[in-house]
Amino acid sequence: ICLCLYWVFFPPQVKKRAGGVCASLSERGDYHAQRPPTPLLDTINYPIHMKNLSIKELKQLADELRSDVIFNVSKTGGHLGSSLGVVELTVALHYVFNAPQDKLLWDVGHQSYPHKILTGRRDKMHTMRQTNGLSGFTKRSESEYDSFGTGHSSTTISAGLGMAVGRDLKGKKNHVIAVIGDGAMTAGQAYEAMNNAGYLDSDMIVILNDNKQVSLPTANLDGPIPPGVTKQLGAPMHELAAKVDEYARGMISGSGSTLFEELGLYYIGPVDGHNLNDLISILKEVKSTKTTGPVLIHVVTEKGRGYPYAEKAADKYHGVVKFDPATGKQFKASAKTLAYTTYFAEALIAEAEADKDIVAIHAAMGGGTGLNLFLRRFPTRCFDVGIAEQHAVTFAAGLACEGIKPFCAIYSQSFMYELGLLLQVGKGRILIEGERVALLGYGSAVQSCLAAAALAEARGLQLTVADARFCKPLDHALIRALAKSHEVLITVEEGAIGGFGSHVVQFLALDGLLDGTVKWRPLVLPDRYIEHGSPADQLAEAGLTPSHIAATVFNMLGQTREALELMS
Repeated sequence: ICLCLYWVFFPPQVKKRAGGVCASLSERGDYHAQRPPTPLLDTINYPIHMKNLSIKELKQLADELRSDVIFNVSKTGGHLGSSLGVVELTVALHYVFNAPQDKLLWDVGHQSYPHKILTGRRDKMHTMRQTNGLSGFTKRSESEYDSFGTGHSSTTISAGLGMAVGRDLKGKKNHVIAVIGDGAMTAGQAYEAMNNAGYLDSDMIVILNDNKQVSLPTANLDGPIPPGVTKQLGAPMHELAAKVDEYARGMISGSGSTLFEELGLYYIGPVDGHNLNDLISILKEVKSTKTTGPVLIHVVTEKGRGYPYAEKAADKYHGVVKFDPATGKQFKASAKTLAYTTYFAEALIAEAEADKDIVAIHAAMGGGTGLNLFLRRFPTRCFDVGIAEQHAVTFAAGLACEGIKPFCAIYSQSFMYELGLLLQVGKGRILIEGERVALLGYGSAVQSCLAAAALAEARGLQLTVADARFCKPLDHALIRALAKSHEVLITVEEGAIGGFGSHVVQFLALDGLLDGTVKWRPLVLPDRYIEHGSPADQLAEAGLTPSHIAATVFNMLGQTREALELMS
């Protein structure tokens, strides 16, 4: 007991990186535009090639892997900071476990760049997030090593539990490891899954990657606690040791470990996520222990680890565009106008200046919604609820019940109007007056309608283009006027079947407007998944480019030659 207590109360400290003449490439921060030398990584195509490496070689592999991630992301852009933080963890997991037989899940999925490099996709990393290239997240159809498709977020414990129970039902013996972090532990589904995992008691490993990104509070102490203090002691001392074990883990990690254990998971941690010796020892111990039930290993990592610019500004290097590895400078294109989110934030701030009851809510996306600007002006009136949109909306409803005016910002498509233009709810507008054919656009599709009208005009046809502005309520007067004064009415939206166009045709049918001569056609997204790529490529695949819209117009008028020319 004394030996165990010594480890608990005086845990080893996280080793600081040297930075001297013997320091590794990542420790020196010595990065250049050329691909760095990676002699050991060059010999690793799949995890099986790592199995005979020594600890010293694994550390070298981790260093080269980190350098390779930096180089590749500098060329493509992507999620940099979180991937740099899990390099050692990724190496340890693939060294100890036997993927793809053992199921390894990553959540949030953009932490998986090192995993992709070690699982046969290194030569395709330059295609990351490009059309017909690698996904920026894990994707089952991309590799057998991607056990589950994950993006945003908080799904791996649920999916991993399903895999563990499915394994048990089929009498298999493989391991299931769900890595969750970089903010993913803020969503309620993660806790629902842990609660169910504790009840079902199937063997699975949950690894909490705690990189301080909207994550659970952790202790100030660094370094790992040896796994299973209780389990390492003899049976006669079990009862006393159990109390010591619970107290020690509660002391080291505050309320965090108590919560996990109340949910039924055996808690181990915190563990230094950059210490390969400790990571491998603990993972081997957990792997070799039979019938553990669900285990949670709390791994503490540094976001942006090994790249000084990312370490100093984790927020700016969470997601990056192409950048210069030597200076960290990102090659951001100069915008001709402010972002939609900036206009939104400035308008909301102006309203909030005049109305103290206005508050703002977002789901861990202050930068993406523009509400980080609102936060600076009104720090007590802006609420980040974590990756928990369901809670955000219901939280807003509760605020509204008390007379507060909440603005809950969740990602959606939008269209920018002129500054200072007062919008009347439920009213659209005519942008171009034409004849025979009317294009009724909704949201961002309005811009494509205008471009399609230009293509048609070049072929001698003047189209009417209208901006619906609203789906609910619809502008019945506008739709009625378009239907009565045109031969063809085409609704255009970047939405699925059953959206804006369906609302329009419902009105047309009930109003008797389809009983006459007008022809109506909807242009919507196809009823299938569209692969990642540039917006232009995705619109082309969906058949919603200006050329597609203009070709539809000419087909409706029986002018197939013009339609074919537009699509050639």
